[in-house]
Amino acid sequence: MAITRGAKKAHRTSLKKRVFNAKRQTLVSKSIKSLKKLIVSGKKSDAQVAMREVQSALDKAVKGKTLKKNTASRKKARLSKLVKEIN
Repeated sequence: MAITRGAKKAHRTSLKKRVFNAKRQTLVSKSIKSLKKLIVSGKKSDAQVAMREVQSALDKAVKGKTLKKNTASRKKARLSKLVKEIN
């Protein structure tokens, strides 16, 4: 456990950031899961709409420093490739 006053404050802020980051991460993962379900079912128009939501969620996660920029870019590229392959 933290001993100094500064360490205690840093611990409090890290707990607050942890809650915020977890919320943002679950939003990203839920949107990706829903997109993958649409891809499997073959609904291209719905998948394209969901892809925009996924991209927005990933960009917000990068902006909030929950995800790294290249990680989000890689996920967007792979998911958009899957959406394009839907017949």
